Amino acid sequence: MTSLKQKRSRIKPLLARLHKEFNVSSAEIEALDAWNKSIIACALVSNDGAFCQRALQEVLGFVEHNWPDLLILEHHIELV
Repeated sequence: MTSLKQKRSRIKPLLARLHKEFNVSSAEIEALDAWNKSIIACALVSNDGAFCQRALQEVLGFVEHNWPDLLILEHHIELV
């Protein structure tokens, strides 16, 4: 990606697909004006912590498998 327009054309479908496939809320939360990186957050609400852990791990695997050109440098799963 070499422009914000290209970045947004990749991020927007990714966020929509995550919502469709996993019923999670997701958004780009930082680096909005940087064309070469994106920080995305996904949220899931459930009364079962183990389910949330598994589902968010599946989201990560899904992104790695279906968007191999996107490099995930770091990820965190936090249960509250």
